[in-house]
This record gives sequence, structure tokens and C-alpha cells, in this order.
Amino acid sequence: MKHESLEKNIGLLAIFIVIAISFGGLVQITPLIFQPETTEPVDGLTPYTALQMEGRDIYIREGCNNCHSQMIRPFRAETERYGHYSVAGESVWEHPFLWGSKRTGPDLARVGGRYSDEWHRVHLINPRDVVPESNMPSYPWLAERTLDGKDTGAKLAIFRDFFSVPYTDEDIAGAEAAVAGKTELDALVAYLQSLGHALK
Repeated sequence: MKHESLEKNIGLLAIFIVIAISFGGLVQITPLIFQPETTEPVDGLTPYTALQMEGRDIYIREGCNNCHSQMIRPFRAETERYGHYSVAGESVWEHPFLWGSKRTGPDLARVGGRYSDEWHRVHLINPRDVVPESNMPSYPWLAERTLDGKDTGAKLAIFRDFFSVPYTDEDIAGAEAAVAGKTELDALVAYLQSLGHALK
């Protein structure tokens, strides 16, 4: 009958629920912190270039990750369509992670190199020019906005200093020049073309 007093006391029951969920979460998550497969980059993983980093920020700003996941699950239907399933070592330098779960559009984890730069440009300006049934919005302003790169070096430095991404001093010093004068469309295409090359 002791359980009745617990079940009837909502505050006490809530505390025990939180304790049970916390314990279960720790049991599942803690071992992952110490496994090399989840904490070390896969062979062939390279940091984003300055232009790709700017493109990633534009991808997040425009909400692309709300409709496109970047995580292929280990199911036959997914791997046949998108390629090798995603592994944690591909995303160790991603902050925030863009795995996602909702797919209004296709998964983009392996989209790099699947289409030409020009295809991406046309698709981003007006998706229905290449995919007539697409419900993706158009992004024509990306071709009109130019990057100045004044904050790009600072972004790379933050990723190096806080997230251990192996950027060199030369990468950071040359970041502004690498993106200055490029359009937001150039940056987003560069980012999309970088996705999925590390894992063959």
C-alpha cells in the first residue's frame, strides 16, 4: 500500500519520475562519451572552408534544416535511396547538429557532388525549374546578397578554440578574403556540395 501514497502525492511522484528518467538517460548516454566512434572524426573528414561555413550559417538562417534532415538511418529503404547510413564521427565538428527528423524534402547528408553547382543554383532560385512538383520555397535573394567576410575569421576561431575543429592560423587569417565578394548563393552551394564526402 506504500505505492498508493506515492501515486496520490503528485509532487513526490513527479520527483521520482524525474529521478527514474535521469538515471535511464545516464545509463544510455554516459558510455557514448567514452567511445571513439562517437567522439573522434572519421578518416577523411575535413573542416568546412570559410565559404562553406558561411553557407552553413545561411542554411540555418533560412530554415533549411526544418524540412531537410542530415541523418540517414540504418534501414534498407534509406540506404538504397540516400547512401551509407550516417555515423557519429561525421558530425563531431557540427555545432549545432543538423541531423533533424522531419523530412518535407529529401535527406541531404550525402547530397554533395550528386548535382552540379549550376543545378543547385537554379534549384535554390526557383525549385520548380528543376523539380516541377517541389513545394520548396524560392530563395532568389541569395543571388543578390554579397558577403563581406568580416566575421568569418571569428567564426572559425570559435570553432577551433571551443569545439576543437582543426583550423590553422592561416585559415582564420585568410577567411575574410576567401568569402569577400561572394554571394550568399555561392556560399550555400559550396556548403551543400561539401556534405557527405567523408564516409565512402
